[in-house]
Amino acid sequence: MKKIVVGITGASGSIYAKRLIEELASKGYLVHVIATDKGKQVFKYELSLDLKQWIRELNQPTVKLEDNQNLFAGVASGSHGFDAVIVMPCSMGTLAEISHGLSRNLLCRAADVALKEGRKLIIVPRETPFNTIHLENMCHLSKVGATIIPAMPGFYHHPQTLEDLVNFVVGKVLSYLNINHNLFKKWEDTNYED
Repeated sequence: MKKIVVGITGASGSIYAKRLIEELASKGYLVHVIATDKGKQVFKYELSLDLKQWIRELNQPTVKLEDNQNLFAGVASGSHGFDAVIVMPCSMGTLAEISHGLSRNLLCRAADVALKEGRKLIIVPRETPFNTIHLENMCHLSKVGATIIPAMPGFYHHPQTLEDLVNFVVGKVLSYLNINHNLFKKWEDTNYED
């Protein structure tokens, strides 16, 4: 069974994390959810859901909410063997901490472990506009092996609802991890004329 760490920070876009967790759980993945304090607050503010209660109500034994202050958790160690860390949405503060190798909490430590073990680290920044510091931190992480997938939905699949836009971004992350999904219609050859 694949193990995926999903990090939730205080950036806007909790709906992306919620949808990602639902999709991974529905496919039977073991999901370790790590939320910062601000991540929990924004999750509640944007979705009117308490993260801990929502996970309990999911009733998925494969989804576990981790304590971000517990550096003794399994995912703090490279020997735990998780497959990927996805920070979605990623605040610029968490981005900076990961970029500079600061492992002061479980989320940043799990991201650091992903890099040192050569596992997938996906950062989904949700901020606009980016300043030079943000861009340099993303560039640095890209150079050391992380993948940056901004929360930027496409429109070639003709989205009709907010859910369609969310599914596009979540689907891009799943596609990168080679996880099959039907969250949006993939690009196909067309007979496009000007």
